[in-house]
Amino acid sequence: MTTKITARGQVTVPERMRKALQLSPGDEVEFQLNDNGELVLRKVGPTAGKVGSRRAQLHPRLEEQMRRRAAELLALLRGLD
Repeated sequence: MTTKITARGQVTVPERMRKALQLSPGDEVEFQLNDNGELVLRKVGPTAGKVGSRRAQLHPRLEEQMRRRAAELLALLRGLD
């Protein structure tokens, strides 16, 4: 299976590979070069594509705190009706 690199350095991941990795638009992927000089593509963990996912990687509890605060804010706003 082959694909071409665009002038902007982009490649299309073939449909068969997207299905095998369960990739969807917006998912994050990681490229790694192994010891044999082969390029390995893998899907990044479950926080991929979520707001604050990079911060959550640095501070694991941050995403949960943000969720709780958002829920509290929504509860307050709903109470104003």
